[in-house]
Amino acid sequence: MTEKNVGKDNFLSESINDTFTEFIQEANESAVVVGASLSGLMAGIALARVGLNVTILERAGAKPRSGAVLQVDSGDIDRTITAKVLRKLASGGIKSVEAWSSVQSRLRAEAEADPRIDLRYDTRVQTVNQDDDSAWVVTDKGETFRGDILIGADGHRSTVRHHVAPHKPDATFAGYLIWVAIVDENDIPEEHRPSRNAPMTTMPDGIGDFLLGSIVAGTDGSRALGQRRVGWAWYDNTRNDLLRRLGCVEGNVVRHSLNAPDIPEQTLIELAEQASVRWPQPWLDATLHSIQTRNLTGTPIAEYVPDNLVKGRIAIVGDAAHVPTPLTASGFNASLQDAATLADCVAKGIQGTAAAEALLEYESRRLKNVRQIVQSGQPFSRSFGR
Repeated sequence: MTEKNVGKDNFLSESINDTFTEFIQEANESAVVVGASLSGLMAGIALARVGLNVTILERAGAKPRSGAVLQVDSGDIDRTITAKVLRKLASGGIKSVEAWSSVQSRLRAEAEADPRIDLRYDTRVQTVNQDDDSAWVVTDKGETFRGDILIGADGHRSTVRHHVAPHKPDATFAGYLIWVAIVDENDIPEEHRPSRNAPMTTMPDGIGDFLLGSIVAGTDGSRALGQRRVGWAWYDNTRNDLLRRLGCVEGNVVRHSLNAPDIPEQTLIELAEQASVRWPQPWLDATLHSIQTRNLTGTPIAEYVPDNLVKGRIAIVGDAAHVPTPLTASGFNASLQDAATLADCVAKGIQGTAAAEALLEYESRRLKNVRQIVQSGQPFSRSFGR
């Protein structure tokens, strides 16, 4: 384990730590977690709390990433101490709309401060395997990381899922993309900025496609007027040919997002023209600013209904395990419950055959629920996607 530095933005207060310290066990067994997005960080934190040494491997670099806005519920469904801890880390235990980057920063700071967690960036996993005694990955640099269990939290293009569910390895394209961005409130003309009493989320009336707008805290956590951020997500089912032409979608599989530098200039012009006749303020100024500054991402939406979550000593969580349409606003909360349930199931020990038994218990608790979450959003995708 490497020496840890406590991040200055660590969201977990001393009082919360004091409350839950008694539930942290001494580490004596090990897990490898592939992926350090929200689900991977939550899984790593949860597993460390119940007594595992955890290595988290992330293919991207350590530079903070931006992201969309997500719904973090108040925690009424949380039934375990681990779930409550993760909720406190993510949002303070209140129902809120949060910037993805803010939640990720809090979770990352907690993981980096935990001596039981070894968080490694720029580490791309190429192969996954297991035997009767352990599970392991081999990276593109030839490194091998081995643990008593291995958890795939590597998103909807999961490498680990190919091992767990070889008969159904890929999420499928839902037939539309979402343009997403977050804009500083100060980048919007003062007369068009949201009022103090404006709702945190809204679906403004438009013509044709639809948009979800959100008002979230600033990068420093402030919700004061002029210090907030305005997030928007524009659902668009008219760019599928563009996605295929640029290689974002191949066949029925999403390969990658359409990042700002790769968006054709003509597409930006069309988006600006469409926004000008569709969206009211402040969403119009927010979208136009994002388009003009190329501060937006086109995310092709994928869906995945799992048949299984476990194979031997290997399990999948989060978007690697289940990918619902964002319209359900259920992705983060499902990932949190995955992590908390997984930790609960392995807390009794994972030596020998106990590892596979614990993971099968995790699957029995989560599979039906996550299948229903994905299926609940499919009627929308069937009607909107094309």
